Amino acid sequence: MSNYPKKFDFIVLGSGIAGLTFALKVAHIGKVAIITKKNRTESNTNYAQGGIAAVTSKEDSFESHFQDTITAGSGLCNEEIVQGIVEEGPDRVKELIQLGMKFSQRETEGGNHELDLGKEGGHSNRRILHAKDITGREIERSLLDSIASNKNIHIFENQFAIDLITTQKLGHSKLNRCVGVYVLNNETKLVETYSANTVVLATGGCGKVYLYTSNPDIATGDGTAMSYRAGATISNMEFVQFHPTCLYHPKAKSFLISEAVRGEGAELINLNGKRFMEKIHPLKSLAPRDVVAQAIDNEMKRTGDDHVLLDITNKPARYIIERFPNIYKTCLSFGLDITKEPIPVVPAAHYQCGGVQVSRNGETCINGLYAIGEVSCTGLHGANRLASNSLLEALVYAHRAAKHCLENPAPQIDTNLPDWHSGEAIDADEMVVVSHNWDELRRTMWDYVGIVRTTKRLERALTRVKNLQGEISDYYWDFTVTSDLLELRNLATVAELIVKSALNRRESRGLHYTLDYPEANDKFAKKDTLINLR
Repeated sequence: MSNYPKKFDFIVLGSGIAGLTFALKVAHIGKVAIITKKNRTESNTNYAQGGIAAVTSKEDSFESHFQDTITAGSGLCNEEIVQGIVEEGPDRVKELIQLGMKFSQRETEGGNHELDLGKEGGHSNRRILHAKDITGREIERSLLDSIASNKNIHIFENQFAIDLITTQKLGHSKLNRCVGVYVLNNETKLVETYSANTVVLATGGCGKVYLYTSNPDIATGDGTAMSYRAGATISNMEFVQFHPTCLYHPKAKSFLISEAVRGEGAELINLNGKRFMEKIHPLKSLAPRDVVAQAIDNEMKRTGDDHVLLDITNKPARYIIERFPNIYKTCLSFGLDITKEPIPVVPAAHYQCGGVQVSRNGETCINGLYAIGEVSCTGLHGANRLASNSLLEALVYAHRAAKHCLENPAPQIDTNLPDWHSGEAIDADEMVVVSHNWDELRRTMWDYVGIVRTTKRLERALTRVKNLQGEISDYYWDFTVTSDLLELRNLATVAELIVKSALNRRESRGLHYTLDYPEANDKFAKKDTLINLR
């Protein structure tokens, strides 16, 4: 079913900020294949509104950024990793600017221009570099423009990575090394074999495992699931960040209302117009995301309302339109003028704080396999990600992984990779099984593994996920693969990892809050939740 292997020096799975940055940094020494399951601009990066947190102001400091990150992470951050990323951040941002990234600027009293730094929840200073409220889109543009002229970088669109190819799976070595990947070509419907000395996962997160999410449809946890099946260690998957403020509208598909809106003075109120964050946290509406999401969830349960309101009408209309043009325009398209009326909002799954466990250079426990960006667990975020630290982490780890690859070249592959074999699989006669299981899985996760959890709910969720996995497995082996089936298979794997991790952490910390263990337990401080197949 497959054609001859496509051979490269580097394979990058994903076309967001992490994958594109890595590709640019290694292309001068070898051929790079960037494989993306949609088009090249379809990534979580492209939808990032807020910006990149980095110390670029004289009024700010590394120590302040470090402390804000540690505080948000609720005792689970790796302090050495946090310090390194914070201190490397400004240099990585400078490189991005040199590539053509244009961050928003403001005019000073003296008539000069300087970076217009925003402030978001959990930050003690203004340090968010942004391009109005379309930062991610501008980052993608600058990186793709740089890649366009590089003859050593080849982008393969509409290609879905199915599974990693490792020496252990091939039975050639006790040492587990990644040597390639099987990829479904969505145009030809054939499975192709890609081989490389180095494979980099930059596949993003898993927001679509939940019924309501701010993530694009591509966020199905593919890299996490593939690496787990290949033998990688997965860490801290119980910590799923729910963004507190997504637009509540039947046609909005959980459009994100950036945390920067609260950073510029918006306040959370209930449907009776009363503020409710004052009694929850000293930072009020600018408290860390886990605090705000839990407070909104509690307020909705207390009042029986299906949303709360975010009010920025205290700011001049001109300022709102200029600072948040995309949010203003999108809300207006739904009949909502945010300069005159508050925005209806609800929490939605937003960011995967856990992932594939990696070293300070992005190495996984599988030789030749790196993981960078949201798919990885570096130790930066701990139990809760500080706003806008994710793009910073992606830049730093793309740089570190590339540097490590250049200084430690992977040995050449000395084995022929076998073609993909589908056995007796036939084309599916109906897809209702896939669509039904997709809906059931996501609703199960939302109802039982959401912002507030209990042991009983988690156990129910695990039983349902296991049943669904059995049906999905039967379907996977009986019928030829499709993107929808592969995404469902990956989501079910990620769901299991989240539930098992949540059951293992018998305390409440950061993003993991359970009514059965409502307090933090020192026994779990600095202790990662690790899961692997071995």
